Amino acid sequence: MKLDLFLISEGASLRDALQQIEANQHGIVLTTDLTGRVTGLATDGDVRRTLLDGAQLTAAIASCANPNFVWADAASPRELLLKQLDNRIHIIPLLDESRRLTGIVSRDYLPRQTEEPVYARARSPVRISFGGGGSDLTHFFEGDGGAVINTTISLYSHATLRKRDDEKIVIHSRDLDATLNASDLTHALVQKGPFGLIQAILKAIHPDFGFELYLHSDFPMNSGLGGSAVVSAVVLGCFNQFRQDRWDSHELAELAFQAERLYLGIAGGWQDQYATVFGGFNFMEFRMEQNIVHPLRIPSDVLLELEESLVLVDTSTPHDSGDIHQDQRTQMRQEAVRQKVQSNVDLTYRMRNHLLRGRLLQFGQALHEAWELKRQFSSKISNSRLDTIYSDALAHGALGGKLLGAGGGGFFLFYVTPFRKHELIANLESAGLKVRPFRFEQEGLRAWSARERKNHIESDNL
Repeated sequence: MKLDLFLISEGASLRDALQQIEANQHGIVLTTDLTGRVTGLATDGDVRRTLLDGAQLTAAIASCANPNFVWADAASPRELLLKQLDNRIHIIPLLDESRRLTGIVSRDYLPRQTEEPVYARARSPVRISFGGGGSDLTHFFEGDGGAVINTTISLYSHATLRKRDDEKIVIHSRDLDATLNASDLTHALVQKGPFGLIQAILKAIHPDFGFELYLHSDFPMNSGLGGSAVVSAVVLGCFNQFRQDRWDSHELAELAFQAERLYLGIAGGWQDQYATVFGGFNFMEFRMEQNIVHPLRIPSDVLLELEESLVLVDTSTPHDSGDIHQDQRTQMRQEAVRQKVQSNVDLTYRMRNHLLRGRLLQFGQALHEAWELKRQFSSKISNSRLDTIYSDALAHGALGGKLLGAGGGGFFLFYVTPFRKHELIANLESAGLKVRPFRFEQEGLRAWSARERKNHIESDNL
């Protein structure tokens, strides 16, 4: 649209104005002063009425221009423009802060909403596992089917991702207290440092653009809550927002497994990736041909009671899950150990049934049985300090419990009856342990995008 066809000097004649109106085919002209500021608007009807009142074609257009016309600027809400056009107004000039014409809005033409820069965000929860640990390892379920039961809780990893205009890659992690800067993807993949997991993810998905990635978590590293899978999930969730053909939940879990297990080479099972992506209370079965996630429909009052009966406590002892899983793999060559893992699988089916029928006392007792089985899988799963924490908890009201994750440290989870919960918490805190409140989380990985213009202000200080 040629904007100069709408502009005419205040001193121009009515004849010139009519010629300009004919040229722009929109029935108006905008008068301007000597500096180019728009001072008024005249329609073809205004000119005709002025001529009928006796004015000559040589009269100045300023004589019939309306200085109080309706106009808008580039920041005017589209909603407002639509309402004005729907209410007897046919043409709306767009002016800048100097009242110079920048555009024309009409019923036939509204400027297209151009695609603006967006950033992606993702949040994904950790899981607590109740039974079946060890059976989600491929070297176990390739011969015998595996099964686990777990739920996600209200502790999360968070990620924010935005594209850059160049190939540079910048990754900030509060968990690692470190930053990776690279000129491009090739450079990012070969850098030495603590970003091995993120580099493995980038190797798996191979993004074709530069970006800035920001990461932080609500939980400590090496906590036994499946944290590495959760971090992987939020990174993948952010990149998924920029794909046209988006990965589904199974594909996201498989990519997370591929990055951590195959590319990074950390031994471990499959449940963490599925738990954080799918979310909620799930019973998972593992076979070589297919992994199946069964959401459990547990009555709400049973879930609330279970939530109040569980105590999550941080032992403040980090662990190396990969090292423990590697030792488990070695131990599973013994038939006696494989039988114990199989017993844990059988117990998991019973635990599922206890939950579905609301038999929480039996569920709590089954947690104890699951821990007694698990600690026999490897000598690295427990130690004298962890054994003392567990026995003291049983002496102060816990019916059962287990160390979460591979073992060796991290978080203990205890089931306690309602009238001894205070006693148990007091005992744990007196031993210098930190009790961590939580709620069950029914959602898994969540990712979304937002316009930078609406939520971000560039600053030299950022």
